[in-house]
Amino acid sequence: MRVTAEDALLGLLFPIWQAVIAVCLLIVMIVAGHRLMMRGPSRMSRAIVLAGGAIVGVLMVALVFSMA
Repeated sequence: MRVTAEDALLGLLFPIWQAVIAVCLLIVMIVAGHRLMMRGPSRMSRAIVLAGGAIVGVLMVALVFSMA
């Protein structure tokens, strides 16, 4: 098995890409949650926002543990 500098560089950058994806997901979640809340309670329930927040939280915890 050959180890190249390219593999080492990608190995170092991999956690950064995970963080970028997590930040993008968080931004989308905040924008979508805000838009849903502006529509009023007849179109959504707080459980949807809570479930989305839980998913983002689980992804953030997984990201922290993957970097360690």
